[in-house]
Amino acid sequence: MALPKEPRQKMINIMYLVLTALLALNVSAEILNAFKVVDTSLVTSSKNISSANNTLYSSLESKMNEAATREKATYWNGKAQEAKKLSDGMATYIEGLKAELKIEAGEKMEDGKLKAFSDGDQEATTRLFGKGEGGKNRAEELENKMNDFRRAMLAIDPELGKEFATTLSVDGKRPIGQDGKENNYFDGYFHMTPTIAGITLLSKFQNNVKNAENQLVSSAHSKIGEVKVKFDKTGVLIGQSANYVMPGQEIEITAGVGAYSSAASPQISIGGSSVPVVDGQGKYKFAANGGGAKSIPVTIRWKDQDGNDKSETKNVEYTVGTPGGAAVMLDKMNVFYIGVDNPVTIGSPTGWDKTNVTMSGGSISGSGSARTVRVSSIGSASISVVADGKKSDFSFRVKRIPDPVFKVGSGKARMPAVEFKNQDYCRADLLGFDFDLKYTVVSANVFFGGTGFVSPVMKPISGGSLSAIKDLMNKCGPGSSISFSAIKVQGPDGVRSIDEAGIQLY
Repeated sequence: MALPKEPRQKMINIMYLVLTALLALNVSAEILNAFKVVDTSLVTSSKNISSANNTLYSSLESKMNEAATREKATYWNGKAQEAKKLSDGMATYIEGLKAELKIEAGEKMEDGKLKAFSDGDQEATTRLFGKGEGGKNRAEELENKMNDFRRAMLAIDPELGKEFATTLSVDGKRPIGQDGKENNYFDGYFHMTPTIAGITLLSKFQNNVKNAENQLVSSAHSKIGEVKVKFDKTGVLIGQSANYVMPGQEIEITAGVGAYSSAASPQISIGGSSVPVVDGQGKYKFAANGGGAKSIPVTIRWKDQDGNDKSETKNVEYTVGTPGGAAVMLDKMNVFYIGVDNPVTIGSPTGWDKTNVTMSGGSISGSGSARTVRVSSIGSASISVVADGKKSDFSFRVKRIPDPVFKVGSGKARMPAVEFKNQDYCRADLLGFDFDLKYTVVSANVFFGGTGFVSPVMKPISGGSLSAIKDLMNKCGPGSSISFSAIKVQGPDGVRSIDEAGIQLY
């Protein structure tokens, strides 16, 4: 795009380009990677649906060769082939949009090597799908083609059209905005969307197209009879209504056993909760919350064809989008801990002069993207980010710092006597904890027994020094046992009691 000759307009355009670059930097690598995960899942799902469709096409062809089903099979196979042609054409068109978007985002050949496109480029998607200056208006074109595809699929046969008038996976609905009103495809899906997010949305449309093909072909086949496939294995089948949702939107997970028989007696647990099983399937609905990549475990227990008990657990993965472009990323982990500074990075696409950050269940300090959270009670807390009038809520758990572990020397429960005698201090270590925190020993009762002692002896210590019990330590030898009880330690969240510890000498 040529720059205007008028100096003021030149400056405005340059400032716009710089702002666009800064906005692009606000898209975190974690969010871009989450879109890649969702895109891979959608592509795999589409391949699985295509494989299932091919099984139906093979069955339809075989039924055309049987005298009893030839007439019906010939008619419905023709309808199925029409659906396949429409589906293949639409899927190919969308694949072409993906390739075009990658090129728009910088993919090209340089010195005989393919230069990768920019995942986080928000301008490429806007240019390709928008219809402003320099825009190619692919969003309107895609919406029209999706609607044409839906009408053509429903027109294949009156009976199929009536059956799927309201349930076809390509439903013809427009995206709903934050204000509850319908948006066009560009505003609802592609405006200022990172390249990888645009590709993921296109994969979603491809998945819907393949699902629509499967719906019509499955129904066409059912008009004739069952698929002639002998099932010699059983396995877990899991489906989900969506891979990408916004906070508050509902996700439905359907789980069951392939090659189902009433003798399989499946028991299904989703997210740790048992769900009712009807005709071999269990369904679980829940509202998405938070933001970023999520997963929920699905466990199914059943009996196979030989009567053997089987069990399998799989994670259903999905991504919760961030309304308004705001983002909250915990610098340590997805938990706030009591008594310490919890560093938080907050991203806003609109600039901090148009962003307001508040918190419930704790306090938040700092400015710009770098913030610090303090919490005081176990439970939950939430951060609210209002960016350019659009509010986003992020919920977090609040936990107590885990108990440290009391140690002397190597900290082992069995220790050489000479090693124990050479120790001058005890300590309390936090194991596997991401924060750099220290706990000090306040007091403990120490019991000595076994070799070197006619009867058990107890003596208290104050602080981490063992000097108060050094005389008793010198009496110890192989076979002596030492136990520390009533241990109290001091940390950033106050004084607490921790588990007892014992040492056996050899």
